[in-house]
Amino acid sequence: MATAVRICICGDEGTGKSSLIATFVKDTFVSNKIQAVLPQITIPPTPGHENVTTTLVDTSARPQDRTTLRREIRKCTVIMLVYSDHYSYERVALFWMPYFRSLGVNVPVVLCANKSDLTGDGNTAQVLEEEMLPVMAEFREIDSCIRTSAKEGRNVVEVFWLCQKAVTHPIAPLYDHKESQLKPACVDALRRVFYLCDRDQDGYLNDKEMHDFQAKSFDKPLLPGELENIKAVVSKAVPTCDISKGLDLQCFLQLNKLYAEKGRHETIWIILRKHHYTDSLSLEDGFLQPKLDVPEYASTELSPAGYRFFMDLFLIFDKDNDGGLNDQELAALFAPTPGLPPSWVETSFPSSTVRNEAGHITLQGWLAQWSMTTFLEPKTTLEYLAYLGFEGPNARDSTTAALKITKPRKRRRRPGRVDRNIVLCYILGSSASGKSTLLNAFLNRPFDALYHPTIKPRRAVNSVELGGGKQCYLILEELGELEPAILENQAKLDACDLICYAYDSSDPESFSHIVELRKRYPQLDELPAIYTALKADCDKTTQRSELQPDAYTAALNMSAPLHVSVTWHSISELFVALAEAATNPSTAFPKTEEAPDRTSLYMALGATTCAALAAFMIWRRSTSSM
Repeated sequence: MATAVRICICGDEGTGKSSLIATFVKDTFVSNKIQAVLPQITIPPTPGHENVTTTLVDTSARPQDRTTLRREIRKCTVIMLVYSDHYSYERVALFWMPYFRSLGVNVPVVLCANKSDLTGDGNTAQVLEEEMLPVMAEFREIDSCIRTSAKEGRNVVEVFWLCQKAVTHPIAPLYDHKESQLKPACVDALRRVFYLCDRDQDGYLNDKEMHDFQAKSFDKPLLPGELENIKAVVSKAVPTCDISKGLDLQCFLQLNKLYAEKGRHETIWIILRKHHYTDSLSLEDGFLQPKLDVPEYASTELSPAGYRFFMDLFLIFDKDNDGGLNDQELAALFAPTPGLPPSWVETSFPSSTVRNEAGHITLQGWLAQWSMTTFLEPKTTLEYLAYLGFEGPNARDSTTAALKITKPRKRRRRPGRVDRNIVLCYILGSSASGKSTLLNAFLNRPFDALYHPTIKPRRAVNSVELGGGKQCYLILEELGELEPAILENQAKLDACDLICYAYDSSDPESFSHIVELRKRYPQLDELPAIYTALKADCDKTTQRSELQPDAYTAALNMSAPLHVSVTWHSISELFVALAEAATNPSTAFPKTEEAPDRTSLYMALGATTCAALAAFMIWRRSTSSM
């Protein structure tokens, strides 16, 4: 990404502003008298270096040029403030810095002590301590300071480099000079970087992980001895750090704090930007939400790389190897993210998927949950893939490599299987017909006879094995009090693969709800459907409906209702039937009369035509011979 740096060189008259610019541009000191204010100079990016275009703007401190000065200061991205003697130094705090503040500009300032050749070599540390540090402590806008000499070419390139770095690698978002600490946003970003680099999640960056971190962040390996030097520096700074296992989080943060304190904050920025952080220390929008075009009637699923990534995550964070993620393990897994996805919280995760006896999500449930999320809201999956550090098979792959787009399914009445492994089924039926209990049975939950009315929509997702060993993820959703709004929403119906009309076979009022529902929403007839009689273990009763369920479905030329009970082991057959109907939608529409065999018809017509033609030719011959 290209960066434009506009440096406004300010300071009292005679401090050598123009000489610094001329020496920098010509790479030699111009001894002849140069004009008071040099024209604006633009320096294009240097090949092989950062893509930075730098504009140098010389200014005059004369009162009659104050309007121009004010305009240029407001247009710049960084200010180089130059002084060269005691008087101009005093003016830094008394005039220049208050003047910048009065203009309301919020740009970094690089303090430059020029003409150091006139004061002798001097003691740089003493000058820094006696001159520069006090004014830097008073004015936090001052990013850095340096001594230069345009005549001797001392630090001329470096001062302009500092100005560039003040824009491209600002210290302000990273380090609090007053508190001598990394800022909280910087700590959070570095903590996430540590998490992503700690591949085995043991709390330490071992030697291999440090080498991988170096290669990813700086595009080059650690040289022999560099890693030991890093460990030695950290151990000296924090004697309590135990580096025998590698760098832990506190050591890693301390290392980056040392970079900030020593003016090497560009190192921190290189690390953060390689991990997709912006100047405001938030993750890039394009990284969290890459472009993903899903055609109409198509859907999104996890690719093999996506399933492998989420499976590896589960196995890494299941520290006690009990086959489930407990609350602590889930918290550790989601540490580099904003927390559980909002939709998961709304649907009372993990109750929406498969759990073990302790109530912890299993690997089967974990993959099913992400499959459902990818199907219903692929942008959420992409966002969390970014947070959790997904990397595709190729280095340049975005998180979209973890997803795949299915073929659009337009004509559901046409025979054949649809190309998707995740299907959505709405469960429609009257209150207390057993829909919630059906969802519990789908997730292998024990039967609960206590009735709990469903207010909000509720989903359950699990894998189903179809014929031939093919796996399919089935999402069952009961709509609760939002049923009318959802059934009137065409987009919601387009996303649905199957309707399951469920009624209580022991309640005489239950089936009439389905009849009324189909009358009220005729658009439901455009969806494949299966009729299901629940609570088949109870005494069957006559339904108070114009037609009994079997006669009703027969009139529609559809299969009779399936009679099931959640207390029967055979309940799993219902879920297979639902998944089969969703993946072969033509089988769940009304059966039509068999069309006549057009091939036989055409053959018969052809034979008749040929016979007529032959008879005509025989008649012509017989008449011509007479």
